[in-house]
Parts: sequence; structure tokens; C-alpha cells
Amino acid sequence: MELRPRKNPPDDRVPVSPVLLARLTELGVDVDETARRAGLSAVQLEGAKLRLTTAEFFAFWRALDEVAKMRDLGLVLGSEALDQGYSVASTTALHAPNGEAALKTLARYKRLTCPEEVELQIERGEASIRFHWMLAEAAVPRLLVDSSFASFVELVRRGTGTHVVPRRIELARRSSDARMLAEHFGCPIKFGAPYDRLVFDESVLALRFATHDALALTAVVPGLEAELAGKSKVRPFHRELRVAIARHMAVERPTVAKIARRLRISSRTLQRRLEEERTTYQAELDEVRHTTARRLLRNTDFDPVEVAFLLGFEEPNSFSRAFRGWEGTTPTQWRHATSHPASRAARRAPS
Repeated sequence: MELRPRKNPPDDRVPVSPVLLARLTELGVDVDETARRAGLSAVQLEGAKLRLTTAEFFAFWRALDEVAKMRDLGLVLGSEALDQGYSVASTTALHAPNGEAALKTLARYKRLTCPEEVELQIERGEASIRFHWMLAEAAVPRLLVDSSFASFVELVRRGTGTHVVPRRIELARRSSDARMLAEHFGCPIKFGAPYDRLVFDESVLALRFATHDALALTAVVPGLEAELAGKSKVRPFHRELRVAIARHMAVERPTVAKIARRLRISSRTLQRRLEEERTTYQAELDEVRHTTARRLLRNTDFDPVEVAFLLGFEEPNSFSRAFRGWEGTTPTQWRHATSHPASRAARRAPS
């Protein structure tokens, strides 16, 4: 069973493994019904590879959440990802010498399979990992977040041969399945965060991997590097710019100069490359802010003032004016109009 996607631009293709679809069927998931709810046509394409746009991929995972009868489906799929061979990046990372090298390996080769980037930040003894979907226009589906985090935790545990436990997990969604998540990961779960984040003690990065295999890396890495070089030639610059803006935005106001330094280029080069792609820095900044604002208003309880700060606006009124230009209404009115009645009731209910 495979799903036939619409035509995809070259920089927006997410492969869906036939092994994953077969595994879903084994777990009792109706893949045909999932495809229908995702707006995809379920057809038999013997031997063909399924590639979806980011929007289609997210729709598929949201549909899984509706069809599957397992609340822990994401955790199950993520925990067995290494054994099932869903990702060449994770398999390669397992051969790295330690936790930090494994994360860098995963981050480097993840982009070969989908428009997703992995970011590591080290601060005050903590190592935090974020997964950025570069072309996402909506919040990352719950099951996909659970799967990604479970997969990485399993990678560290398998590599070190120890039961490594995260310091905490921060989720950009309202509280649900708190006990299930806490029992699986063994750490506190924080809901309503600005973004999804997996946090370890920094010491985890230095843990040696018992699965380190230098010969395997020597055999695999040259081919991956060649593929990466070819892929980078077709990736538009503004996609990288949007990721840099999104990463920087919650820390401080994302000016041209600061983002250029983050990308290790000059401000002049940044502007020139955007001109070549017939866009501007302000247009790309507005796009990131608009998408992020919608996600935060729909999935968290941050008030508009807090959202304005997270988007890097100097004052709340500037955010309100910008949002009215994007959506034709105020942030508060938009939130009320787009929230599901059950979600509004849940926010009013005592915790």
C-alpha cells in the first residue's frame, strides 16, 4: 500500500517508507482511511517510493492521530525506528563515537530525507535539541513530535548502552497524555512551551557510544556527503534564512546583521542572494512571524503580548498591527474564531 502525492517542488519532498506503512497496518491502523482523511489517494504502486510535501506529510500524521486507536503510536514508532530502518541519518548516527558526534551526524544527514533541520543549543549545563521543519506552515503534529523525540532518546540509549533520561521535555501544545509521556521518557513534561524541545544534561553529549564503528562511517559517509552536496545546490537560500530567523527570534530581535552573522555571511551577501530569489528580508521575516504567530495562538495559552515578545516585536501594538494586516482581525479575535469548542472548554477547565 502506498499513497500517491501531488507533484512536489524539489526542496519539499518527504519520503514515507513502505516499511512504515506496513508497520502501521500490523498495528491495526487503517492506512486507506488515514490517506482519505489526509486528502491523499490510496493506490497500489508496487515498488514506487512515496514522497509527500511537508503539508501532505503533516496531514498524514494528523489523520493518523484521528484513525489510530493508540495514543502512544508516536512513541511506539519512534522507539522502534532504529530496528525498522526508517532513517539513514539515525542509523549512521548510531556509529558515531559519542552523544555529541551522534547529534551532529543526525543533524547533518537528516536534511537528505526531508526539509527538516536539527538544532543543538548548549547553555547552563543543558543540551537542548529542536527539530525545525523548514517549510511548515502549521504546528508539527503531536504523533510526529512524539516519534521524533522517542527516536532520538532511543538512539542515545542504544548507543551508550545505558538508560539515559532527558532532563525535561517541552511541548508546544496544551496538556494531554502527561502521564503516558512522563512514564515513557522518565522526565518532567512541560506543556504550552514556545516550541518543542528535548533537553538533556550537557554531560550526555560526552557519553561514549558502545556502537561506535569507524569502518562503517568510512564506508557510508562519502556517499552521504556527495548526496548532500547535490541537494544543497537546489535548496533556495530563503529556506535557510527562514530557519535562521525562527531559531533566533525567541532569543532577540532578528535584524539583518544578526541573521547574516548566524549564517556566516555578510549582510550585503544576504541581501544580494535574496534579490536573486526575488524576495526581501522583510518579506521572509513577515512570513516566519505570521506562521509562528498562528501556531502559538492556536496551540498555546500565551497572550498576545507574550506572542509579540516571542516573535521579536519591539512592542505589542506593532504585532497587533502586523497581525491585522495578515489576517484582517486581531490576534485575540483570530484565536477565538479558529479554536475548536472543545479546546476552548479545556482552557477554561481547572487543571
